[in-house]
Order: sequence, then C-alpha cells, then structure tokens
Amino acid sequence: MSTLTESAPGYRAGRTLPFGVELLRQLKRRRTIAMGGVLAALPFVLIVAFAIGGTPGSDADGGGRGGGNRLNLMDTATSSGADFAAVCLFVSAGFLLVVPVALFCGDTVASEASWSSLRYLLAAPVPRARLLWSKLAVALSMSLAAMVLLPVVGLAAGTVAYGWGPLEMPTGASLGAVDAVPRLMLVIAFIFVSQLVTAGLAFWLSTKTDAPLGAVGGAVGLTIIGNVLDQVTALGSWRDFLPAHWQFAWADALQPQVEWSGMLKGSAISVTYALVLFALAFRNFSRKDIVS
Repeated sequence: MSTLTESAPGYRAGRTLPFGVELLRQLKRRRTIAMGGVLAALPFVLIVAFAIGGTPGSDADGGGRGGGNRLNLMDTATSSGADFAAVCLFVSAGFLLVVPVALFCGDTVASEASWSSLRYLLAAPVPRARLLWSKLAVALSMSLAAMVLLPVVGLAAGTVAYGWGPLEMPTGASLGAVDAVPRLMLVIAFIFVSQLVTAGLAFWLSTKTDAPLGAVGGAVGLTIIGNVLDQVTALGSWRDFLPAHWQFAWADALQPQVEWSGMLKGSAISVTYALVLFALAFRNFSRKDIVS
C-alpha cells in the first residue's frame, strides 16, 4: 500500500478527508440535528417554567430549601437576558452539555466501524493519524458550537422575555450589559476546556470499541462517577485533582473583578487529562487491526 500511495500521481496525504467535507457530513446526521434542537429548546422550556411557576426564589420557604449558590443564582434568572443566559449555562453545564461532547467525540471512529466503512476510508488511502485528526477536529468544533448555541439562544430569548440589562449576581454585585457578553464568552471558553476530559474519554473509547453507544455511554458514565467522587468530602485535597471539582469555577468570571485562580487550576487539570487520553487514542488506533 505504501509503495502505491507514494507513486500515485497527485496523491497528498494531507489533502485526504478534508475538514470541511467531514464537518458537512457530520452536520447532516440526525443525531446532530436532534442535539441542536434540544439545546435550542432548553431556554424556551425554562421561560415557560418560570411563567408557570412564578419568579424564581419566590416559593413559600423563601427559596432557601437546599441552600447553596445554585438556588441563589436561580433567583436572578429573570432579571435580564444576560442573567437568563448565565442560568442556562449553569443548569446545563453539569450534565446536559456533557452529552453532546460525549456524543460527537464518542461517535467518531466507532460509528465508522459499526457501519463497516472504516477499512474503506483507510484504503482510500487516508492515513490513520490524518483520519483521527480530522475527526477529532470536527468533533471538538461541533462540541464548541453546542456550547455556544445554548447561551446565544438563551441570551436572545431572555432579552425578549426579560429585557436587556446588567448581569446581576446574588451577592449584590452586577456587570453592565456591555461587559456581560464578553464575560459570558469567557464562561463558555472555560466550560469547553473543562469538558475536554469527557471529550478525551469518549474519543479514546471510540478507538477501543465498534459500538458508538458504548463509547458515548462510557464517557458519560465515567464523567458522572467523577462528579460523585467530588461529593465525597472524605477525599479531602484529593478532590482538587478531579476535573469535576472545578467545573463551576466559571462563576468567578462573573464577578466585578475576574478571579482567575480556580479557572486556571481547573483548566490545567482538564488539559492534562485530555492530552493523556488523546495520546492513548492515537496510540491505540495506530496499532489496532481494522476488520470492519
């Protein structure tokens, strides 16, 4: 095969499986359209819930049941479109945004194997490393697009429903409407980096199995286990090495003065785990016997 590819006129390994072609192919898939629809619908579901249930935090017990930052943040959901967009990110960052990342990254190689088309792609010939890089780039791009779609729709819908105004925090601090948008962009960037661990898990598992649901479910399951372990206070300082421990550090980006320490620590841990998992995926795929 190598002799044929070296002598084939016009063959360039770097031109095989272009990013645009793979991106368009993945965008047309039903699971991509369905996931986009779910994320775009969530803000409207929340608006309807607030309209039916009343202003957040106005329940009989004063919104104090359970305590914590979550209920306090929900109290400001209807203050402005920016607040509503921040709440959309908060309620989805822990689980909902994990699903598209695991889906797009876990469905990369495993789906081709399940369709028995993987060996034909490699026989095209597309180099194995090139195939993985192309699919990983598309999967991460679509994951980022999913994280951008939710707050953008939330900001637009929230502005129509609650008006354009400053982003108010439960502590009493607020950010001007002009400053709120770049801060929300910083939040999205941190959430994307924090989800690279799930992306790495799903991508690695996708090279290990021919069942896409196994790769996606395995990545989601391991992410949930990480969240559970973070609740085990007996682990003490060991929790600092869990990516889940820093997943809501983005709240520091919404303070009048951005607190970088938590986000930097969380980003460093997530990137470290992700690089190891991506390396394992490339190593495994380079040695794997492709029979499907």
